[in-house]
Amino acid sequence: MLVWGAVGMAVLLSPALWVQAVGQASVVADPADVPPTEVALVLGAGLRPGGSPSTYLARRLSAAADLYAAGTVKTIIASGDGVSPYHDEPGSMRDRLIELGVPSTAIVLDRDGIDTHSSCTRARDLLDVSEAVVIQDYHLRRALFSCRAAGIDAVGVGVDSSSVQPSQFLVWHLRELPASLKAAWDAIVD
Repeated sequence: MLVWGAVGMAVLLSPALWVQAVGQASVVADPADVPPTEVALVLGAGLRPGGSPSTYLARRLSAAADLYAAGTVKTIIASGDGVSPYHDEPGSMRDRLIELGVPSTAIVLDRDGIDTHSSCTRARDLLDVSEAVVIQDYHLRRALFSCRAAGIDAVGVGVDSSSVQPSQFLVWHLRELPASLKAAWDAIVD
């Protein structure tokens, strides 16, 4: 019985381990080591009640603006949920990037990037992206996996994932198991 439990656990965890391992292979530890790339892909991370970027999203946007200022990337794709006029992640992301010195002509909005997989496939299909720098925090490896599964040669830059609420940190890291399983499924069925 113990053997069957171990086999079942291995079967359950192997897709998540696959996602994490593929993603880990493309993580760049130091933003200064990112090769010149046409596009940075910034995934949404929620908005505050007033519509400004959440702490996590603000960190991602700051890193993207730094890469733009350094000349590492030429275009920033702001991908997130923007289907409602009352919740426009990409619009808020654009506004913050402009505040950080990125010209509006260098920002592309993807208002239908409702999850990581859709953001990556939309970048490939609608924007013809073949390589990108993904800027992410706690789920960088999964985002890199999804971009690679979509056919994008991606490297990733991690930003600070420390939480302003410790319980939130735990929940978001625990959700990586089911989210990684979903990423594996999305890659298989595209």
